Amino acid sequence: GPPHGIQVERDKLNKYGRPLLGCTIKPKLGLSAKNYGRAVYECLRGGLDFTKDDENVNSQPFMRWRDRFLFCAEAIYKAQAETGEIKGHYLNATAGTCEEMIKRAVFARELGVPIVMHDYLTGGFTANTSLAHYCRDNGLLLHIHRA
Repeated sequence: GPPHGIQVERDKLNKYGRPLLGCTIKPKLGLSAKNYGRAVYECLRGGLDFTKDDENVNSQPFMRWRDRFLFCAEAIYKAQAETGEIKGHYLNATAGTCEEMIKRAVFARELGVPIVMHDYLTGGFTANTSLAHYCRDNGLLLHIHRA
């Protein structure tokens, strides 16, 4: 994502000469973090390059953000080990404050996930700019969702 563009995403995923294949996990609400991670794994193991959270997937009582991040990272690494390909998942880091959003991005980076997502209309310009600076300074790609 900006400021990097598609080429850096291709480089991170090691995918060239064809479209990147991905999907948004559905149902977007109602799954436990473990079942959500299982859906991510099945999609990635089935041949997709990446999966992503929908904008409504945030930190609900049935699926807290930290648990979701952990199960999604586990799914990515398991699919990578089994396919020999680099895989990704766009983790939604959108939160009620900039501090919480950055905390989520830091955790994603610690897990080794290459990309995070932000709901631009929910978070606003300042939050988006803060997250963009963090991602740029720390080697994360940033996907902007305009829900």
